[in-house]
Amino acid sequence: MRSELDANLKEAIKSQEKQRVATLRLINAAIKDRDIAVRSEENTEGVSDAEIILILSNMVKQRKQSIIQYEEGGRIELAEREREEIKIIQEFLPNQLTDEEIHIEISKLIDAQDQLTIKDMGKIMSELKEKFSGRMDFGKASGIVKALLK
Repeated sequence: MRSELDANLKEAIKSQEKQRVATLRLINAAIKDRDIAVRSEENTEGVSDAEIILILSNMVKQRKQSIIQYEEGGRIELAEREREEIKIIQEFLPNQLTDEEIHIEISKLIDAQDQLTIKDMGKIMSELKEKFSGRMDFGKASGIVKALLK
């Protein structure tokens, strides 16, 4: 994934796409920050691709929150810039599951276990995060799990 990001950055620099260059540099900076945070004697490689996906997902989430704040403050041009950044970041994320696919996967998990109650929601959510990290909107998933466990 790192090599893909680097190749895209070089291409964006060559084609002089300022917004794309800036966004890709932000992505690389976030990854390097995380690399430094997890660096140890055992881990000299840095973060894995799965962790990079989490970083990218968090970046998208932050930008969505910024869009809301910018729109409330009447700063539409800044909100648009955030939307453009989201589009660029999402190019590197795996395809997101649809609401229907989320519902199906949750139903499978619940059906595979006997007599689940709302108290087991944490267990189900952790299994979903393990299996579908970066591919599922866990806010939506949480609502679906609650509805199915009632």
